[in-house]
Amino acid sequence: MMALGAHAAEFSALPGDIASLCEVIQGVLIHRDIAPFLYRVTLSEEDRADAHIRPIAQMLTRIHALDARPLTIAREPAHRLPSVCRHFSLMLCAILRDRGIPARPRCGFGAYFEPGKFLDHWVCEYWNAADARWILVDAQLDAIQRKQFKPDFDTLDVPHDRFIIAGDAWKQCRSGRADASRFGILDMHGLWFVAGNLLRDLASLNRMEMLPWDVWGLMEMGDDALTSEKKTLLDRVAALTLAGDDKFGDVRAIYESDDRLRVPPVVFNALRNAPEPIAT
Repeated sequence: MMALGAHAAEFSALPGDIASLCEVIQGVLIHRDIAPFLYRVTLSEEDRADAHIRPIAQMLTRIHALDARPLTIAREPAHRLPSVCRHFSLMLCAILRDRGIPARPRCGFGAYFEPGKFLDHWVCEYWNAADARWILVDAQLDAIQRKQFKPDFDTLDVPHDRFIIAGDAWKQCRSGRADASRFGILDMHGLWFVAGNLLRDLASLNRMEMLPWDVWGLMEMGDDALTSEKKTLLDRVAALTLAGDDKFGDVRAIYESDDRLRVPPVVFNALRNAPEPIAT
């Protein structure tokens, strides 16, 4: 899902440091749900539908359809591609991978949007060779959002207690260290929601970077459907998604071994309330 398409050559002209890359991304994307409140941009339903775009190549094509100038030129907010957190993370990941830097979008929960709540969110995780560690980057939070949400950390190196990777959220809720009712978004909360994000994170680790509202397999719409067998399986999935790189073979194996975990050719788009093929 990371083929870059006709605009791939533009990546070579982008800046070299993470901070500048995030600024480029913030100059061409806009979060569709934040746009009306922080940027005074009114989006039509057709505009908002751009957030259903899956592959990076299609994102780049649409960015240039809205404004044909190079990616390095920041657009006015009304001319940016309406997106959600997943798209910011995917774009940074694609740029870094194009440069040979290991990177992957991570699905989980942000603890820095509403006090006391852990909201559905995505960030990019990349391998910093100099520090010999994986680093979380929130590519979505520009100066306007940082002023609004007031994160108490460097958004280019997000601590793991501020962005809770889905597997960690699952383990915390299962052990009683965290209240699952505080994890979710809007009126959707609970262990079932955490489980859904865990499966999306597992898919992303297997290079299937899905939309936040894609539903398949083991995903349920209520805690009552999470049987003991399913919880035990998800315990194993959570542990593997948090394990070191030496366990990647196991991450791959469990994903491929169970149809309930693996992304099928057609998923259910919960926002559109319809099945949707993932191939483009």
